[in-house]
Amino acid sequence: MEKQTFDPWEWGKHTNSVQAVEVKNVTGTLYCSGQAAVDAHGAPSDADMRTQLIQTIQNLEQLISEAGYDCKNIVRLNVYTTSTQTFFTTCMDVYVPFIQKYGIRQAMTLLEVKGLFATLSVELEATVVK
Repeated sequence: MEKQTFDPWEWGKHTNSVQAVEVKNVTGTLYCSGQAAVDAHGAPSDADMRTQLIQTIQNLEQLISEAGYDCKNIVRLNVYTTSTQTFFTTCMDVYVPFIQKYGIRQAMTLLEVKGLFATLSVELEATVVK
């Protein structure tokens, strides 16, 4: 697989994403459903957003790994949250190290939504290639 990122604006160098990712010679693509802080029995978390994000990342890592892919090859990562303000003020110390841990340079969208399932406040949706 060959991967190239594009970020034509100077301000983009200071974000945790890129404007576009091109992949060539891909042998597989994994489209992950939105992952959230749901335990192994299907029970959604009622914890704060930061705690939910930690569990959400763990669930996403497990899904990607068990499917035979690597988190370093995430090319698109969408974040859905019930409060972008809360996400930026309480979750960046969890989110940024996750991105840095794998050296991910992904296209992304961050959306504030009216609500998620049950008591959930954050969800991650990924596309991964190999």
